[in-house]
Amino acid sequence: MRLHELTPAKSSAKAKKRLGRGVGSGWGKTAGRGSKGCKSRSGGNIRPGYEGGQMPLQRRLPKRGFSNIFGKRHAVVNIHDLARFEKNAVVDEAALAAAGLVKGRRDGVKLLGNGEIAHALEVKVNLISKSARKKIEAAGGKVEVVE
Repeated sequence: MRLHELTPAKSSAKAKKRLGRGVGSGWGKTAGRGSKGCKSRSGGNIRPGYEGGQMPLQRRLPKRGFSNIFGKRHAVVNIHDLARFEKNAVVDEAALAAAGLVKGRRDGVKLLGNGEIAHALEVKVNLISKSARKKIEAAGGKVEVVE
């Protein structure tokens, strides 16, 4: 056996379909693309969602809702989440993020009054509910609203 005598195993390699190589090849003239139309042209392909000129689904469906471009997204933290901080600790957005209570990018932190707190804390948040403020001050803590 010599190098030029090597051939692939029977039916393991299929020859590439050589398009547009004359009438005798069987794939000449239109090269299997049919005649005329978008997909017969070079670079011709239809975009996703195109329905052949029919009004596309994304335009047939009604528009719903409203998106406020000035709306703010605040991270919500409850009073019972603050129990993990030590007595008289300063609790701000950085401390809450370090504790894993605030994740991702937000426009600030809002503290809600769900739960109880037993020890005094110094809390610095963007928004706070009345009940949360009352509970922190009742435990001997201080509340500061930062902008």
